[in-house]
Amino acid sequence: MPEPSKRGKNMPQSPIRKLVPLADKAKERGIKVYHLNIGQPDLPTPQVALDAIRNIDRKVLEYSPSDGIKPLREKLAEYYRRFNIDVEPSDIIVTSGGSEAVNFAFMSCLDPGDEIIVPEPAYANYTAFAISAGAIIKPVVSTIDEGFVLPGIEKFEELISPRTKGILICNPNNPTGYLYTRQEMDQLRDLVKKYDLFLFSDEVYREFCYTGAPYISAFHLKGIEENVILVDSVSKRYSECGIRVGALVSKNKQVKENVMKFCQARLSPPLIGQIAAAASVDTPKEYMLEVYNEYVERRKFLIDNLNRIPGVYSPIPMGAFYTVARLPIDDADKFCAWLLSDFDYEGQTVMLSPASGFYTMNTLGRNEVRVAYTIKKEDLAKAIIVLKKALEVYPGRTLA
Repeated sequence: MPEPSKRGKNMPQSPIRKLVPLADKAKERGIKVYHLNIGQPDLPTPQVALDAIRNIDRKVLEYSPSDGIKPLREKLAEYYRRFNIDVEPSDIIVTSGGSEAVNFAFMSCLDPGDEIIVPEPAYANYTAFAISAGAIIKPVVSTIDEGFVLPGIEKFEELISPRTKGILICNPNNPTGYLYTRQEMDQLRDLVKKYDLFLFSDEVYREFCYTGAPYISAFHLKGIEENVILVDSVSKRYSECGIRVGALVSKNKQVKENVMKFCQARLSPPLIGQIAAAASVDTPKEYMLEVYNEYVERRKFLIDNLNRIPGVYSPIPMGAFYTVARLPIDDADKFCAWLLSDFDYEGQTVMLSPASGFYTMNTLGRNEVRVAYTIKKEDLAKAIIVLKKALEVYPGRTLA
């Protein structure tokens, strides 16, 4: 029998989805599972998007252009201008979700053996896409004790070698909820300029910033406009994860030419999703404010209550809708599996993401989990009670 590829064997499992079979079995046993493991918002999709889908008046659902339909690219350019991001529709390439944008960015900018520096913990699929491109991630590790603050810029510079091609950031950050400061962004700009690197900037959570400071996009950094590759998605801001529409934004002509070849190879992004996404740009401000305020309340409720559980610690996330929490346990991977296979409290359990999957070295984060506050506050309250009860009886607990 032929051997499958080493690349496939080396691809990491998703820390978010690898426990799904255990969750499915728990549900089959009649257990209520509170999903704190995945960034799937439970808030309704904007009505303008649903109406756009319902009112589609086409006789053929045809291929779209490989870079996306022009009305969507024009709408996205209008959307970015609201954040003082000055790009043209021709700078925007529509992708099948933000994940494809990262994948195409890596495939278009990196050769096998090239290195990219990534602050960790980081979104687990970055590693998968780097493996696909034959690239190597060089991690700069932040710590929960320091609130996941970006490590000093000298830590980045120490990792730069002749094979270094770029730096990848997620701002606000998934999984930590950390929001980069103006000073940190300026330091990254200076490093990118000094060594002529790409700056890959995943900004899908820009709507969810919980400080009074202005949001800093990579495109706000002067002097590196052609170094910036921005990754975006409509999934989170409009609760539209299922339509699979994202974007890669660049002013670099050569990069765009490379990306278009990959876009042509996969033909086109989803037509119906693009129709919904274009309509979503006209979502009323009231909707966006209501969603924002809901996450602010959930964040406060979750962090306050997590930190009241003996032995649990979570810093206060300043963006996105996640936090990484340290638990009094021996091994988060085992604990998260145990919650689904061996534990319930009054017919309920919780599903969490072990944080080890968000580090390149999975020996890190062994007693940490990512928690998503994408379920309503009433369910968050029940989930926290379940987590507290689970920690009291978990065989691998470390709290005396």
